[in-house]
Amino acid sequence: MKFLNKKNNLSSLDILRIHFNELQTWKDADNEIEFLIHIVNDIRPDNPKKIITIDLGFLIEFFEENPVIKSNFAAYLSTILTDKKFGSILTDTGILKDTDFLYEVKKRIFAKLLPYQASPDTLEYVLNQVFYADSDPIWIEKIPFTQLEILFEILGFSSIYQTEDTNNNIAQLIQSANLIAQRNSGKALDADVIKMIPEYHEKESPFAALEKELYLIKDLLANNHQTFFKPDDINIKQLYVLLNQCFDFVENAFQNSSKYGISMRVNQSLLTIKQQLNRLKLILDFLIVKHANEDKIKTLQLNLLLIKLNCQKNNIRSLVNESTQLISYEITQHTAKTGEKYITESKADYFKMLYAALGGGFIVGILCVIKVLLSKLDASDFGHAILYSLNYSFGFITIYLLGYTLATKQPAMTAAALVRSLNDGYKNPEKAIDKYESFAKLFARVFRSQFIAFVGNVAMAFPVSLAGIWFIDYIFNYNIAQTKWLVLVTDLSPAHSLAIFHAGIAGVFLFLSGIISGSVSNRDKFLQVYYRIQEHPWLKISFGKEKAKSIAKWYEHKWAGVISNFWFGIFMGSTASVGVFLGLNLDIRHITFASGNLALALYGSNYTVSTELIIWGIFGIGIIGLMNFIVSFSLSLGLAFRSRNIPISELKLINSSIIKQFKKSPLSFFFPVDKREV
Repeated sequence: MKFLNKKNNLSSLDILRIHFNELQTWKDADNEIEFLIHIVNDIRPDNPKKIITIDLGFLIEFFEENPVIKSNFAAYLSTILTDKKFGSILTDTGILKDTDFLYEVKKRIFAKLLPYQASPDTLEYVLNQVFYADSDPIWIEKIPFTQLEILFEILGFSSIYQTEDTNNNIAQLIQSANLIAQRNSGKALDADVIKMIPEYHEKESPFAALEKELYLIKDLLANNHQTFFKPDDINIKQLYVLLNQCFDFVENAFQNSSKYGISMRVNQSLLTIKQQLNRLKLILDFLIVKHANEDKIKTLQLNLLLIKLNCQKNNIRSLVNESTQLISYEITQHTAKTGEKYITESKADYFKMLYAALGGGFIVGILCVIKVLLSKLDASDFGHAILYSLNYSFGFITIYLLGYTLATKQPAMTAAALVRSLNDGYKNPEKAIDKYESFAKLFARVFRSQFIAFVGNVAMAFPVSLAGIWFIDYIFNYNIAQTKWLVLVTDLSPAHSLAIFHAGIAGVFLFLSGIISGSVSNRDKFLQVYYRIQEHPWLKISFGKEKAKSIAKWYEHKWAGVISNFWFGIFMGSTASVGVFLGLNLDIRHITFASGNLALALYGSNYTVSTELIIWGIFGIGIIGLMNFIVSFSLSLGLAFRSRNIPISELKLINSSIIKQFKKSPLSFFFPVDKREV
């Protein structure tokens, strides 16, 4: 018999009439499961999300009018479903199997393209063939549960609690629960996991106690010849107490990440434990029956759960979301703390920021001159990439270590601080009412801090670059920008170049540098690097305890920033060369460097630049700065929202509160004003 498909133009009712009548031709099929596949394909909607409900009334009516077909179809279902093992769906599907995040992602992508096929004697094999679409749980949930109950009765199914076979459904549930408990006991004893919760070092593992209790539950069911417990049974209550203790263990470990940091490997281990505890809870719920009629309801619920779990086992989005949320939270926690120092409040803070920005602009002005000098060297594109990268990196590190400010580094830090203030409104009901107003006021402070930093950087980079190129010309009688001035000024114009796009690339790099800073801080915290330096025997002997302690303190407060600025320099210096290699027009535009380049272009042309190009250049500097800010701030804001699980829909309320604050006090977005207004 040929395999049936939609091209046969046979409806599900046609299949039932032709193959499940008195002749029962389904028994002659090479592959019996194909009939169920075709019936489900006929019912499955093309767009499950747009369908409000899936009505199976036609199927119920058909079975009621055709008792012979109904009886034969019930026998058919019994043939393909009886004695099918389903334990692996409960213990394995959708649960992380490896602490290597990238390996898990690759494995799921491969499974999406070429799905794993289980043994034919398992329920997983049947579900893989019949409910193969990821969207199947969506439309199945839209079938009225009452219709499923009617079909359950019509087809004469028995509940999972009615059989006493040693390999019955309840036995598989218990076996799955025991296997999960055993796996969790081992994972919870991992040295790196235990390190996250030192308070449990002297306590008995709740996972071991849960495992023992599950064996007692298994024996009780077997000895008493029962298949379920009542909700008030003391044994099941004890089981849930231990289960909750295991959940507390995991939550405490996650919360301690703020103290000890966390690695991706430990994060994945804790996620696996949590996923298995959630799965265990689902299984235990099926061991409890409150009243006589609930046994059929729970049987249907178990089948629906198995279908859902099997369909979603290769879900990549949920894997990425779960795996990265805590790590992103720890990263944004670090950037939020760093960002707080970039938010000015008083006039003194405001002018202090201006001073720091002038210092940053001074160094950038020098870097602009050095870069033009480096471009004169006879080197390959790769060689220039290294030279430019080192120029940027050492310059940015110098700015950071001297306490100066590079304006565009702020948005990636301040965005996290803003979202943390919003998140406080969620946690504290007393602050929840005015959280948007508080956010708007804080945003005004952030914006004016960014504004004055831009002003300071640009105002200083221009004259320093101009003085630098003049000094070189005066000493060596050589105008270093004489042949390059047109390129320098044209690259600033959004009308004559891809300045806006290139400024966006710089914004992405600014965002990434913030990620690197938070990642390094989190890693060092987890590896206890600061404590290791402080207690290093050689350092204490060579320099003394206090010096070793001061080295550790410097490392704790500065190292993440040093690495972040180093990589930001690498990104900035190598982009153009990477673009040449790929044959793409890639480059970076940074507001502070744009100001310095405009000065170099003016001097290089001997001040003969056309008024039009000068106007476009000045306008371009502003657009470049705005693009730097928007891209880096938006990406950082999105990550901060994601890390704290705040819905993106909040942006609408946030935007309206910012607009309201701007109308109320527009000057507060640019200058420090009366505290009552901010």
